[in-house]
Amino acid sequence: MPSQPATAAVSAPTLVAVSAPSAKPDAQAAPDADSNIDVGAGVQAVTSTSAEVSPATSASAGPSARPGAVTATADSAATDPSPATAATFDAAIADEVTERTRAWFAIHRRDLPWRAKEAGPWAVMVSEFMLQQTPVSRVLPVYESWIARWPVPSALAAEEPGEAVRAWGRLGYPRRALRLHAAATAIVERHGGDVPDDYNALRALPGVGEYTAGAIASFAFGRRAAVLDTNVRRVLARAFSGVEFPADSLTAAERALAEMVLPQAEQDAASWAAASMELGALVCTAKAPKCSQCPLVELCVWRALGQPPHDGPPRRGQTYAGTDRQARGRLLAVLRDATVPVDKSAFEPVWHMAEQRERALAGLLADGLAVRLPDGRYRLP
Repeated sequence: MPSQPATAAVSAPTLVAVSAPSAKPDAQAAPDADSNIDVGAGVQAVTSTSAEVSPATSASAGPSARPGAVTATADSAATDPSPATAATFDAAIADEVTERTRAWFAIHRRDLPWRAKEAGPWAVMVSEFMLQQTPVSRVLPVYESWIARWPVPSALAAEEPGEAVRAWGRLGYPRRALRLHAAATAIVERHGGDVPDDYNALRALPGVGEYTAGAIASFAFGRRAAVLDTNVRRVLARAFSGVEFPADSLTAAERALAEMVLPQAEQDAASWAAASMELGALVCTAKAPKCSQCPLVELCVWRALGQPPHDGPPRRGQTYAGTDRQARGRLLAVLRDATVPVDKSAFEPVWHMAEQRERALAGLLADGLAVRLPDGRYRLP
C-alpha cells in the first residue's frame, strides 16, 4: 500500500510521453459535439472544440500485460506517488487506482435511468447524445419523455426530424437532436433497428464520433474502450500527472496514459470508464475537489505535490447572454412552440436587434434546424 502523500519537493509533473494509438481526431463541434458536464452512463464535459478520444479496442493481453506499460515490481507499489512518464509508469499503481475507483463506484454510483439493466443500448445512446455539454439534472426530464415516446430507434426514425428538435426542448445545442434522428434512421436502414455493438459500426453512424462510439460500446455492451471525457481527463491528470487540469485539447500523451491505465478485462474496463467519470463529476470536481472523500487520496500525485494550481492559460466559461447562440435559441423556440408555419414577423418580439436576428435565422436555416417554405413562412424540418 502506498504511503501517505509526500509534501517534500517532487520532480516536475510530466505527462506520459508515448505515441498515441493511431486514430483520426474528431472535432466534436462539427459532426459530433461530444461534451458532457456531468456523468450519465458514464458521460460528461469537454469543450466543443476538443478532439475526440481514441478508444482502446485491442483484445485483452492478459492480466500481466498493459500496452506500453513498464512491468511493475512489488516494491514499486510502495513508493510515494510521482508524475507518471512512459519510463516510470507503474502498472501496480494503476491497478490500485482502478480497483479503488471501481469499489467506490459500487457504493456511491447514482441511480440513473440509462444505467438500469433494462435500459438497453438505445437508452444509453440517447443519454450520450443528451449529456453532451448538458448536466444530468437538465437531461433527466427530457430523456424520460423521449424514451417514453421513442423507446426504440425505429420509432424515432418514423417521425419527421423536426419532431426530434421539438422534443429536444431547451437542452441546448439542438443539432444533436437532428444527428440523433439521423443516427436512428441509419440504425433502421443498416442494422435492422438494433444499435450495433461493434465500435466501427457505431463510429459510422451519423453524429457519432470516437468518444460517443467508445462510450456506447463500453456502457451498453461492456466493450474495452478508453472513454475520455473531461471528468476522466481531470482524474487522470491529477492522479497520475500531478496537474490540476489537463490541456485544453486532448493530447497524444493523455491518450497513451489512458490506454496504459485501462484494465485488460472488458468488464473491469467498462466499470472503470463509468466509475472514473462518476468520481470526476462528484468528487474530483473542477472547482472544489472533495479530496477527503476521494478513494485515491493516498495515490494522487497532484495531492502529493501539494495541489499546485493550474499554470496554463486562464480557463474561461462560455458567454451566452446577448450572443448569436442565444438569439438562435429564442427564434428556434418560436418554431418549436408553433403548431403551424409562422411568418417572419413572429421572430421580432423575441429578438429586437434586426441584424442579429437575421443572422441567427440564417444560421438556423443553414444548420437544417429551420425550413423556409415557398410562401415565405418558416417551420421545423
